[in-house]
Amino acid sequence: MKFTFNIFRSLLVGLVGSLLLAMSALAEYPERPITLVVPYGPGGAADLSGKMIAATAPGYIGQPVLAVNKTGAAGVVGSTFVINSDPDGYTMLSARVGSQMGVPAMNKTIGYEWDDYTFIGMLEINPFVLVVNPESGLNSFADFEAKLKAGEEMSYSSAGVGTLLHLATAVMADSMEIDFEKLIHVPYKGGGAAANAVVSGQVDFSWQNLSAVLASVEAGRLSALAVTMPERQEVIPDIPTVSEVGYSALEKIIGWSAIYGPPDLPDEVVSKWAEVLNSLKEDRAWLRMTRSLGNIVSIMSPEETKAFVGDQYMVFDNAVNELGLRIE
Repeated sequence: MKFTFNIFRSLLVGLVGSLLLAMSALAEYPERPITLVVPYGPGGAADLSGKMIAATAPGYIGQPVLAVNKTGAAGVVGSTFVINSDPDGYTMLSARVGSQMGVPAMNKTIGYEWDDYTFIGMLEINPFVLVVNPESGLNSFADFEAKLKAGEEMSYSSAGVGTLLHLATAVMADSMEIDFEKLIHVPYKGGGAAANAVVSGQVDFSWQNLSAVLASVEAGRLSALAVTMPERQEVIPDIPTVSEVGYSALEKIIGWSAIYGPPDLPDEVVSKWAEVLNSLKEDRAWLRMTRSLGNIVSIMSPEETKAFVGDQYMVFDNAVNELGLRIE
């Protein structure tokens, strides 16, 4: 009898195990809330993009999406956290041009390369603007250029070494034939803090994502002197393009937001998120919020995203090399 019971128990355990495996295999991703890591602090373009996705994606993916700021080292802390996470789709990255392209191009000691992630898709393109304090006396790009070329001491803010806010000034200095080393760099933990430094007069200028500073420009807390797009932007029609002020090379300074995952993310997770991003093309609320911030909607597939980022990486990798900014 005892022998029979043991056989029965073994069969039961095996059956339960098989059922659990089958249920696991049939379970559809996602089964629980998803963390979307934002590698920069509150108030900047990265934070705004991440929070808009966290507010919109649950309606398509079927689970809450929690935007969590993990800041530090110009976005490297949050980016490293995601790249070391389990590839199960429950820890995703609100990818940004600085932490995923600029920093890897400039700093070879951070522990990841631009293409180490699983690419999900591009969301938006972010025009950049040069901003100053309205009380600075710099009322036009010509005023700004004259002060720079006169050799006057000027400081600028960024979201950290290697971020696009930092590299933008390097590219500007190169284009304008200004000694980049004489400009005083003051890094902050995010684009929002970097913009506030201009508002408060702690620094003289900053290159910023338009989405992050549009409200401050409209309210008169910041003055925009140029925008890095071929055409003037509808939300700031009076601001000239960099081509209009004589520096079309600065059009390469554009930001972007995308969704990435850790390496080796399962195909079903990639497909699910790709479906979410495709749904955003028809989501009126998300489209309205994105465009109202001055961003350009640009939903791309994983393959298109990787190709786009790779092309931009080559541009900035060459610029970093030419300017001698590489950290080995």
